[in-house]
Amino acid sequence: MSSLRSEICEWLGTNSAEEDSEGLINECALICQMYNLTAKDLQYKWEALSYGQAQKILRFTRESAADMKAQIQREIQAKNASSVSKSAAGTSSVRGKLANSAKFAGLNAKGLTGPLKTAAQPPKALFRGMASVPVKLEQDFNGPDCQQIRAYRYMYETLGERSETLDTQLDGFGELILKHYQDIGQLGHPSVFSEESCVVVGRIVLDAEASGPGVKLNDQSLILEASRAHGDGLRVPLQLAPDLKIRGGYKGLGGVGLFPGAVVALKGRNGGGGYFIASEILAIPPMPASPAPPSNVAASFDMCIACGPFSPDANLDYKPWRTLVSNLKASKPTVVLLLGPFVDATHTHIQDGMVDETPSDIFRRQFIAPLHDFLSQSPTSTVLLVPSVNDIISDHAVFPQCELDNEFSSDPRIRLLSNPARFSLNGISFAVCSVDVLYHLRKEEYFRRGEEVNSIVCEPEAASDPMSNLSRYVLQQRSFYPIFPVSLEVAHEVNLDVSHSSELRVAESPDDPGPDVIVLPSRLKHFSKVVDNSVVVNPSYLTKGTYATLSYSGQGTGFPKDRISADIARLS
Repeated sequence: MSSLRSEICEWLGTNSAEEDSEGLINECALICQMYNLTAKDLQYKWEALSYGQAQKILRFTRESAADMKAQIQREIQAKNASSVSKSAAGTSSVRGKLANSAKFAGLNAKGLTGPLKTAAQPPKALFRGMASVPVKLEQDFNGPDCQQIRAYRYMYETLGERSETLDTQLDGFGELILKHYQDIGQLGHPSVFSEESCVVVGRIVLDAEASGPGVKLNDQSLILEASRAHGDGLRVPLQLAPDLKIRGGYKGLGGVGLFPGAVVALKGRNGGGGYFIASEILAIPPMPASPAPPSNVAASFDMCIACGPFSPDANLDYKPWRTLVSNLKASKPTVVLLLGPFVDATHTHIQDGMVDETPSDIFRRQFIAPLHDFLSQSPTSTVLLVPSVNDIISDHAVFPQCELDNEFSSDPRIRLLSNPARFSLNGISFAVCSVDVLYHLRKEEYFRRGEEVNSIVCEPEAASDPMSNLSRYVLQQRSFYPIFPVSLEVAHEVNLDVSHSSELRVAESPDDPGPDVIVLPSRLKHFSKVVDNSVVVNPSYLTKGTYATLSYSGQGTGFPKDRISADIARLS
């Protein structure tokens, strides 16, 4: 019998040969190993905890183990918070480190010992002592520059903040509808009885009581939620007329997609039956095209776009990523856009503690070092890094998500972006998001067909395939994640912070032009196509062997979508 187990047996006054005692001894030994405690340490901690709760020292049982582990975890978090607070006194701004990350603390780190235990300490600065190399960037990059706004404190929102944010969104769309459809007069109240038709703007809500658990949106489960300004914030059951008309949409689409959280404009009336019946859906106006940039051959660039996971679930050798780096060294693209997760918190090796180094060290060794090697061979290139909510190296576990810590970039050619991110390269605007919004929309979508009236005719005809429709929802709703609330089936993939959903806007205002390129990686089949006025790219995941290449021709006179070429490539 080991010394630790002997000490535990002595404290508990039990015999390890007894069947009932074996499990309790194993539980105590596991706690001691996880938190680097001796049997005496565990005994003292339990006596302090039990006396504080019951004013007497209770016998330690298997039911006590969970309370003991929770108490030890609280002590560790309090200690880490104190150390971070002290270090913040000498700096202008300090963000939490991995040790304080709820993402890391929530992992199933069974048998977590050795090097992973040191992850609770603040990680060391990347490439400490390395002097920054002055580099002249060849690309005109324009992106977010105020990290203070995005590095917000989450889980502190109030109901008032959430409702105000949702109301502001509806009111903004109401103004857009009034401006686009100038013949509708003013917006009506969907809950007020009326003999005449009116136009209302609201948010689609799933009637969970009527549909039952697990049932998706359908004709019988529609509810319309209005803003406080145009409907007192009330919800009213919604019925779509059998002869429904779709007004102002692209010709050839044949209908409109609805999902929880979608903002819609409807024409109809409340006849006093306790519901609003819509005879017409007014399509949300598409985002205008950005102006044609001037012809400038020097503005041409090419880009490689890849999205994680970068290593298969069976191991952490990052073989697909190493293959891509070899391709990058050969092709030397002007810009490399990488989307997380880089070190995936859901990877089985991470969850089970089957690693020999901290997640930060994994990221430095597997990504930063190869990227520095690539930049040494292609000194005029730029690398853009966008995190994922599944990234264990990020201390911001909600969406929208701020960029990775500055310690991960000592080279001005490696730029850290938020998730989602909007930026421009040589005047071409990009919108990027690492959350799989296309898959989430596909699961929630209810496509309602109707007769098209006053449709928008375009040449060539607007794409109407399922992937184009899903992408169009993101563009028309002006949001990287237009679903609300998040479905329980995919809630573990996106921890949505509603009060900061202004950071999810695809454009600064509803009237602004849409992005020239929007990158939406998804587990759905990879594609690159023009949707409305934007080039939409889904590179899929690098572990599936695919990534995207994009090139822009600065010489020409057409719109950006006509001068951008995007293709899906396979790892060789």
